[in-house]
Amino acid sequence: MGGTVRAAPARPKGGGGGPRGPRPGAGRRPPSRPPKPRVPFHRRDPLKRLNVGLLVIAFVLSLFAGRLVQLQTIESGKYTAQAMLTRLQRIELPAVRGDITDAQGHPLAMTVEARAITADPTLIKPERRQQVVNALAPTLGLNPATVLKQISKPRTRFVYVAHGVRPDQARLIISWDLPGIGTRLEYRREYPNDSLAAGVIGFVNDTGNGAAGLESSLNGVLAGRGGWQRVEISPEGQHIPMGEDQKVPSKPGHGVRLTLQRDLQFMAQQAIEKQVRATRSQSGSVVVMDPRTGRLLAMASAPGFDPNSYGRSDRRLWGSPLVQEAYEPGSTGKVVTAAAVMEHGGVTPHTPYTVPDRISKYDRVFNDSHRHAPERLTFAGVLAKSSNVGTILASESISAQRLYQTMRDFGFGQKTGLPLPGETPGLLSAPAKWSGVDRYPIAFGQSMSVNAVQMASVYATIANGGVRVAPTLVEGTVGDDDRFTPAPAPRRAQVISARTARQISDMLEGVPTVEGTAPKAQIEGYRVAGKTGTAQIVNPRCGCYKGGGYTASFAGFAPADDPRLVVQVVLQNPKRGSHYGGDAAAPVFKDVMSFALQSQRIPPTGSRPPTVEIYARD
Repeated sequence: MGGTVRAAPARPKGGGGGPRGPRPGAGRRPPSRPPKPRVPFHRRDPLKRLNVGLLVIAFVLSLFAGRLVQLQTIESGKYTAQAMLTRLQRIELPAVRGDITDAQGHPLAMTVEARAITADPTLIKPERRQQVVNALAPTLGLNPATVLKQISKPRTRFVYVAHGVRPDQARLIISWDLPGIGTRLEYRREYPNDSLAAGVIGFVNDTGNGAAGLESSLNGVLAGRGGWQRVEISPEGQHIPMGEDQKVPSKPGHGVRLTLQRDLQFMAQQAIEKQVRATRSQSGSVVVMDPRTGRLLAMASAPGFDPNSYGRSDRRLWGSPLVQEAYEPGSTGKVVTAAAVMEHGGVTPHTPYTVPDRISKYDRVFNDSHRHAPERLTFAGVLAKSSNVGTILASESISAQRLYQTMRDFGFGQKTGLPLPGETPGLLSAPAKWSGVDRYPIAFGQSMSVNAVQMASVYATIANGGVRVAPTLVEGTVGDDDRFTPAPAPRRAQVISARTARQISDMLEGVPTVEGTAPKAQIEGYRVAGKTGTAQIVNPRCGCYKGGGYTASFAGFAPADDPRLVVQVVLQNPKRGSHYGGDAAAPVFKDVMSFALQSQRIPPTGSRPPTVEIYARD
């Protein structure tokens, strides 16, 4: 079973023994290659390290040099212009606006030094913006959202935050050292008399432009010409003193001297404001005029506004109702009819008329202001009693064309030429457009319209012996060298003869008497001539007079024998007390005229008034 185990031959240890033969299946080993020679490199060789470093540096410097050559030579103009635009800043140099003064040089509108609050949004970090808003908005009375929007504008280094800030307030803001906030010199318009003559003067808006009244219509004269300055600004917002600096200086505006007299204007404004409140009228106005020169000495209206804070008032009050508001003159317009019939129709103050309280013309009935039995009146009596019917009877002595032309000669239907915006010429259609009965209400002051200055000019023409002098408001201008340049002389025209004007003046002295319609217009010691007006207002709802209210007015002059002053008073739709011109408007005439006579130092003439025959002698 068991086999015989043959022991393997022992392997000699060590290197002894005979040589071994090749292993079965193994090939021959290729001859070995000789080793490559190694380049010797000494890591600590400083010379070679230095050479390599110098080569690298030279290469980098050559790149920088090439770029520098490109920037400073090839593209230098482009980058210089961009850098300059970044640093340059144009500063507007506002012109000093000319003052508006009264006839004696008292300022009615003046320019005072102010500051603009500015901001550089790039210097205000986002986390600091709310701090700036919280400081500026309540101090300047601005909307916080608006301030935040201004100081957050991207890609700009200059914005205005506020204009017209008082210097002391600006100094306070600067003392807070708010980032990016600065100030600039500018000017602010101030009205030292508050609402006095505001309807005439107007105001300057936030942009520095006249926006109403004379400030608007004479803006080109008053504003002057603004200049500019271009300066270099550092990244920190500082002016570089030796940098680029170009400047075009501003040119101040001219001052304007008016014919208004401040004290008389104040008195007239107080008087009309008081009567508007007392009668609960919609509005009221007073005009004081020198009939010899056409100068307007006072132009007051109520209600008014304060131009220093015009934004808080009703926009409808910003204009001047003395030229912008058209109304039917009523009986104050009868003097023009009187001038026409006496100049061209052969009527005299003594011409008799039998005057009922109503008269029919075609399909219309015209009434007097109150019912009465037929009266035998002179034409002077017709005017003194303000009879509509008597005026219609007298007007039939002339043609419709003659009546129209006389009204045009007195200035109806055309602008006065005053430098006030929005003036209405009134309404006076040509006879070709009249219906069969239009001439009759036109004869006694209805179915046509005027403004208050036009009506004052009518009475000034009669007071001036029939010579119409165009109303004048601007006396002249004052240059920056304080040299006064008078305005051109107003137009003058002989409208009616001096004899007719004298006769009408004598007739008008019968109005402020016990037998006339305005005894409340009498002034002790002075002869007064004038005329009342009580005209119906058209109701816009129906286009008729019913329910439209009344216009109460009075126009007159004194001293009647040597007229020096004309006063015209208008009250629109008085609702308390009497709506008649002799009751509502005549007292204002008396107060204003009395003050004007005293302030102008016009003494009574001492002459006796003429005897005005009211009733005809048969």
